[in-house]
Amino acid sequence: MSSSVTTNNRLGWMLDQALQMPETISAVLLSADGLLMAHSQGITVEDAERTAAAVSGLQSLARATGEFCRQPPEQWRQTLIEFDGGFVFLTSAGQGAYVAVSTTGRVDIEGVSSRLQELVQRLGQELTAPPRFPTEGAGNPT
Repeated sequence: MSSSVTTNNRLGWMLDQALQMPETISAVLLSADGLLMAHSQGITVEDAERTAAAVSGLQSLARATGEFCRQPPEQWRQTLIEFDGGFVFLTSAGQGAYVAVSTTGRVDIEGVSSRLQELVQRLGQELTAPPRFPTEGAGNPT
């Protein structure tokens, strides 16, 4: 078990709030490089870490397909994955941060999308993940 996540899941309660609508299951907050930043109560740390790594790849693929609809990669906002019995919503949550939510197949798709956009707006800078490595000339000796 990842002790850094279990002891520093300070944003988990915000994800739990986003799940207060029927047919939602769990949520994870992740960095662009797939590191788990927070998770809802409905998912174990191990499953949340695995999900964060997987959906990080999905957002990268989604951004790469922006040209298909004549959009630059930075304008990607959300990906919806549909299964026979459910959905995964993946939403940009600030620079270098993403929120993924799983649901059953009976969920109100528009409602979840709206709830996620509200969550992202409400959290603002809280959900922005700083770069993992300092940029050149940022005061750290090389």
